[in-house]
Amino acid sequence: MRTSSNPAFRNLPTSPGGYARFGAAPAGMAGAGGMFGGGGSPMPTAAADDRPLTVDDVVQKTALNAVLAIAVGIASAVVGLGFIGIIGGFVVGLVLALIIIFKQSTNKALVLGYSLAEGVALGSLTGLLESSSSQYAGIGFQAILGVLGVFIGMLVVYKTGAIRVTPRLTKMVIGAAIGVLILMVANLLISFFVDGGLGLRSGGPLAIIFSLVCIGIGAFMLLLDFDQADQAVKAGVPARFAWYLAFGFMTTLVWLYIEILQLLSYFRQ
Repeated sequence: MRTSSNPAFRNLPTSPGGYARFGAAPAGMAGAGGMFGGGGSPMPTAAADDRPLTVDDVVQKTALNAVLAIAVGIASAVVGLGFIGIIGGFVVGLVLALIIIFKQSTNKALVLGYSLAEGVALGSLTGLLESSSSQYAGIGFQAILGVLGVFIGMLVVYKTGAIRVTPRLTKMVIGAAIGVLILMVANLLISFFVDGGLGLRSGGPLAIIFSLVCIGIGAFMLLLDFDQADQAVKAGVPARFAWYLAFGFMTTLVWLYIEILQLLSYFRQ
């Protein structure tokens, strides 16, 4: 399999139990697998955790985590957890993410815990932003629609082959993501000594351009994630790794939500 920009998708093991075609769904189930292509196929008879992975496994687990994050996020915004929810959510999410990545854990409790923690953090952040001024009212809903739009758009791009995922493209996206992360850290550190730092989050023209670049990189990371999930299904990865793949998708979706929320806040100003 190709190397992904998403660390959660690297070095996935394969199973000897044959190959599961990306887009194949259990007989009689149209499901979300239809949007990836392919027709129905019988459910493997192996044990649930050891049978080859199918697209339905990935879609269902990813959807479950996304819905959980949104539901918890809405609740956190309504309750108004503020900075406690933001800091606590991101810290817990980071710890769980590191555990999942380094142990390549398929424990659904850890993955759902990550989505829950990120939901608390993002919901608290959105609630704090919306409550600070009436000009930010409804910005969270717009950000969710933006993420959904990017997700669907990149899925169409991937399925139509408009942009082919090649090793060269993968290296370019990874390099761009690393570069952006370095700039973010540098901007944060410099902001402690110089007001506004490098101006990457000041709300000005440079900040808008930077956010657009980050969203573009996030979109291409999503494209690479689709391809990596495709390769995992074709390689016959055990079904339990659907949770691991769902976690990988969630990290990209969190990235996109934060950047789209940031961009929308600039326009609202």
